[in-house]
Amino acid sequence: MAQKPAGVLIVDDEFLARRIVREFLAPHADLIILGECENGLEALERISALAPDLVFLDVQMPGINGIEVLEASGRRGGVIFTTAHDEFALRAFDFHAVDYLLKPFSRERFDAALDRARQARASAQASLGRLVAAETERLHRLLVPVRGRVEVVPVEQIDYIEAQDDYIAIHTQGRALLKNQSLADLEAQLDPQGFLRIHRSYLVNIARLKAVERTGKDTLVACLSDGTRLPISRRGHERIRAVLLAS
Repeated sequence: MAQKPAGVLIVDDEFLARRIVREFLAPHADLIILGECENGLEALERISALAPDLVFLDVQMPGINGIEVLEASGRRGGVIFTTAHDEFALRAFDFHAVDYLLKPFSRERFDAALDRARQARASAQASLGRLVAAETERLHRLLVPVRGRVEVVPVEQIDYIEAQDDYIAIHTQGRALLKNQSLADLEAQLDPQGFLRIHRSYLVNIARLKAVERTGKDTLVACLSDGTRLPISRRGHERIRAVLLAS
């Protein structure tokens, strides 16, 4: 069976550098460009949201550099560095980088790096279908940009997550952190044994669910351990009942 096209993310603070990578990728029909990022914070969000098979990653960028992107995201493998600086090469391969392209690089050198990436992808487990050898199927932490830095939030510290237009509000330890992601997308990445969709706008950490109260004939609310009260939809009530019956 033929492999599905690999998703590619391009990260570089220079427009021309991104355009060259895009141009060199054009002849390769087995690769699909998922997007471009011009800084490390944006790269963290896109890596988390898109789970690209391959990332072309610059090292020297304003704010968060490429090495720090990998450290914060926990990503290992599936990365080709593109940089004008060779002093980071050894550090890059600590993160199982596929290759390290020094700018300016030729199309031939670029294609050789892609061949290495294809070989790595082909040898990865078929069930994962990704280049990231150390990624787990479920999220254990969220990366949230906050005022020019990135906060790492362990999922077990989350009380509940609320949909707010194109954002989600992650409620944890008395704070609400905004992240540009859909609730449905995050729900698919979290362990269903740990988080429950109780309403179209609310995803709750089951460990924080203290009680379910009926406030009207057809109205239910979830009472969390910190005193928060959240509405429960009919479908949400069915999910809660299924969890309670299984426990």
